[in-house]
Amino acid sequence: MTTQPERTPDAVRVALAHIAPHRLGEMERHKEQALTAAIADGKIGHLQHWLTYWHAQVEIERRPDLSTRHHRALAAVHGTDNRDDPAFRSGMTELTTVEAEAQRAVSA
Repeated sequence: MTTQPERTPDAVRVALAHIAPHRLGEMERHKEQALTAAIADGKIGHLQHWLTYWHAQVEIERRPDLSTRHHRALAAVHGTDNRDDPAFRSGMTELTTVEAEAQRAVSA
């Protein structure tokens, strides 16, 4: 397992490039959306949220326990036909739990 990166855009980007390079495009698109929103309403909070979100995503990707749970939950969600399916609800609950655990880890 790699170490948790510093909470800076460059450190988070480098860590993601190392452990999940396939997600770099997603990160960049999200950054552009956050930057556009920050410019439009003059609030830096959009960029802070972006960094916090991606710091947590790196935490999920770097930790096999969280990554496995995250991928299984995504598969459960995407394997359902509608939101009323118990597997969808269960998968969404697990996604929320994994993301909250990652957020706590990077906030500590």
